Amino acid sequence: MPHGLIVGGITGLSALFAHTTEMRLGLFLFLFNLPFIFMSRKHINLRFALYTILGVVCLAIASLALHHYPAVISDPLPAAILGGICLGSGIGISVRFGGMYTQASEQGFSLLSGGPPRSAEVIIMALNCAILFAAGALFGWYQAMYSIIAYLLAFESLRLSLRSLSHSRAVWLTTKRPGEIQQVLLHSLQCEAALLAESWQEGKSGTLFCLIHRSELKQLQSLVRRHDPECHIVIRSAESYRTRRVLHK
Repeated sequence: MPHGLIVGGITGLSALFAHTTEMRLGLFLFLFNLPFIFMSRKHINLRFALYTILGVVCLAIASLALHHYPAVISDPLPAAILGGICLGSGIGISVRFGGMYTQASEQGFSLLSGGPPRSAEVIIMALNCAILFAAGALFGWYQAMYSIIAYLLAFESLRLSLRSLSHSRAVWLTTKRPGEIQQVLLHSLQCEAALLAESWQEGKSGTLFCLIHRSELKQLQSLVRRHDPECHIVIRSAESYRTRRVLHK
């Protein structure tokens, strides 16, 4: 905020409104994020929505608390460089630990992996360009160059932080109740688990295999432990191309 850096997205839009209205950034961060949470209510569960609201509230409070403090770096260029790297790395940490719902995660990985942009991604990029253009008109084009540097570094640091990170996890479950757990996963998580041991008999252990989104791992473990506390669970990262090959088989 002291350097007038705008990095796009809701944060950049909030910063623009904060500069033009001279109101606190934290207020706009909270207000502008709420509509997106409500619009995503059909795609996320209540627990994830509450965590998201908690994250937005913490972001807004932290912004309000830091409002009166001076800038740590007085030069806008190193501020843009370090700020962009910190922003992208922070988003990467959030994504790594499940801070993104499944549909957005699929779209985000497609964009970050360098795949062809979809219509929604083109719209997002256009909006970000419009925000950067507004920042140039408001603060001057020389100042806008620092914002572009911060924006590009944030995007690239996010790509680096997610390198070799798959959104899917391969899970092997060795249990004495494979049939029961198979049905539980199907009804609770819409996850189809395949029974690998074809010669399995009642009373003996069988091994189930499934692919699941990393944000649902804790829920899967909780469900499995509830039905079989002695179940042996093995989890591995599943790269996208390996995932497709396993599904085809």
